[in-house]
Formats: sequence, C-alpha cells, structure tokens
Amino acid sequence: MALKTTIIKRFGVMTVAKFGTVIGAIYGLIWGILVAVLGAGFASSMGMGALGATGVGAAAIVVGLILGAILGFIFGAIGAFIYNVVLGLIGGIEMDLEIME
Repeated sequence: MALKTTIIKRFGVMTVAKFGTVIGAIYGLIWGILVAVLGAGFASSMGMGALGATGVGAAAIVVGLILGAILGFIFGAIGAFIYNVVLGLIGGIEMDLEIME
C-alpha cells in the first residue's frame, strides 16, 4: 500500500450543499422526534388529549425534517463557498491518501 499526497483545492458548492441537505434532514428528523416525544407529554398534560398530542408530534417531525433540510442546504453552500475562498488565498489542504492495490 502506497501513500500518495493530494491537495484539495476546491469543493463543489452544490455537492456540499446536497450533502448538507441530507445531513440536515437527518438531524431535523431526530430533533423532530425528540420534540414530538417531549411535546406530546406536554400537550397531554395541558389537557389537549391524545389527538392534540399526536398532532403536535406529527407537526414537530415534519417541521424538523423540512427545516433541517433547508438549513443544511444553505449552511452547506455557504460553508463550501467560504472554504473555496479561503483555499484560494492559502493554496489548499494537503492530505495523504492510501492507495489500495
């Protein structure tokens, strides 16, 4: 196995934004589930009943998923853009990659 030194010069903004969308959606889904569980308990303690608690839970999951995806896309694109600007000034990041044969 040989090591090869590679320099990362630029990231594709849309590629990183798409990756951010998927990661953001996953985090948003997890957040939504947590809010749904906690919010359902709170809603039922406020006298909303099972139907109200279910509605709060479902809304939290949907909003978390959508908001996470949108924010993941936006921050992924901004992060990649800033990364590319900085790398244009300093020349890149050097990495050692292992080549499998």
